[in-house]
Amino acid sequence: MTSRPQTPDGLSHPPRPGAQATVDRPFPLSIPARLVAAVAAGVPLVLLLIASTLQPSSEGLGTHRQLGLPPCSTRILLGVRCPACGMTTSWSHFTHGQWASSLAVNSGGFFLAVFALIFSGVAIGVAWRGRLPRPEWIRVLGWSAVGIAVLTLVDWAIRLASEAGA
Repeated sequence: MTSRPQTPDGLSHPPRPGAQATVDRPFPLSIPARLVAAVAAGVPLVLLLIASTLQPSSEGLGTHRQLGLPPCSTRILLGVRCPACGMTTSWSHFTHGQWASSLAVNSGGFFLAVFALIFSGVAIGVAWRGRLPRPEWIRVLGWSAVGIAVLTLVDWAIRLASEAGA
């Protein structure tokens, strides 16, 4: 009894006539999977587009209020900024080409915006080619996301410490 080749998603699909699956060339993704990749690419791009329509707050945070969102609950309830404070302002600076200001406002936001562009590019490639990226790309994206989360928390701790000392 022979088993069917496994796709990277772990599911067994019948091969197309004449198709040869290998580790480097898995079977093509289904149309629904390609649509999911296209939507995954579009979400961060839409968020960057929205950020580009906003005027960065001169205070370094609060730009999200232009979207009708409430003030940061952490600032109201605890009197301190949250790790995401300044993230929208950072993205707005980023989309206006003000990268130094983006880094200064929230360094995690800057690197998250860079990550959003790279992630979208990879997802567009998946949707276009119908194939998952190489495993090393998936690892790089995963570790990059972890690194950005750590950077955001370190940036937050530094800002909390500087506010406490001021």
